[in-house]
Amino acid sequence: MTVNGLSNGSLVIAGGGRLPEGIIKRFIELAGGPDRSIVVIPTAQEEVDVTKKGHEISAFEEAGVHNITVLHTNDRELADTEDFTAPLRSADAVWFTGGRQWRLADAYLHTEVHRELHALLERGGVIGGSSAGATIQGSYLVRGDTKTNTILMGDHEEGFGFLKNVTIDQHLIRRNRQFDLVQVIAARPELLGIGIDEATAIVVQGETFEVVGNSYVSIYDSNYLNDHNGQFYFLSPGDTFNLETREAQLSYNIQAASL
Repeated sequence: MTVNGLSNGSLVIAGGGRLPEGIIKRFIELAGGPDRSIVVIPTAQEEVDVTKKGHEISAFEEAGVHNITVLHTNDRELADTEDFTAPLRSADAVWFTGGRQWRLADAYLHTEVHRELHALLERGGVIGGSSAGATIQGSYLVRGDTKTNTILMGDHEEGFGFLKNVTIDQHLIRRNRQFDLVQVIAARPELLGIGIDEATAIVVQGETFEVVGNSYVSIYDSNYLNDHNGQFYFLSPGDTFNLETREAQLSYNIQAASL
C-alpha cells in the first residue's frame, strides 16, 4: 500500500528526550520565524496545568518565540467547537508534547481540532511533536493501549494520519525498542514503520523526510526486508528517505546496515 507524504506544509517528528537546539530552531524556521504564532497542545500528559511551562515552551521562548498559545481539553464536545479551535485557524505552527498518545486520540480524533490541524498543513504550516506527539502523527497508533505502553497493538489504533499508512515509534534506542516494530509490520505489512531515537527527529516535506539531531532513525519496510533478509535498517542524521518509493539516500554513500 502506498505511503502518502504531504501535499503542503511540514512535519517535525521527534523521538523524545531533551531536544537539541537544532531541532527546535528547525521547527521555528519552518513556522516562518520567531514572530509567528505557535500553538502548544499538552493533552498527552497525564495531568495538564496550562499555567506551567513545559520544557518545549521554555525552549521556544529561549529561541525568541513570543506568540505561544496553550490549547488543551479532554472534552471532545468542546474540541469540536469553533470557539475552542479559533487559535488553530490563525496559527502558523502546532507542537504536541509527550505523554500517552491515546489521550490525544480520545480528545481530538475526528473533531474540529483534527480538521483544523489538517487545514494548517494545507495552508503551508508546520506540525511538530515529541514522543507521544510524534506517534500521533502517523495513521496507525502504535503503543496506543490505555493500560500500558508496552502493548504495541492495543485499544487505540488510529492516529491523526498526517502521514498515511505509517506507524511511528519513539525513544527507539534509549529504551531498547529497536525490535518492537518488527511484530507490528509482520501483522500489518502494508504499513511503513519509522522508529526515532531520543534527541532525533525527521523533518517531512512533500514525499521526503530528512533525519536531524544526534542519533538514529530505523525503517521497517516489509518489501525491503523480504528482499534483504533483515528486520530493519538505520538512517543517520543527514540521510533522507523517499516515502513514495521507500528508498533511502545516505549522506555518506554507504550501504544501510540491516539487522
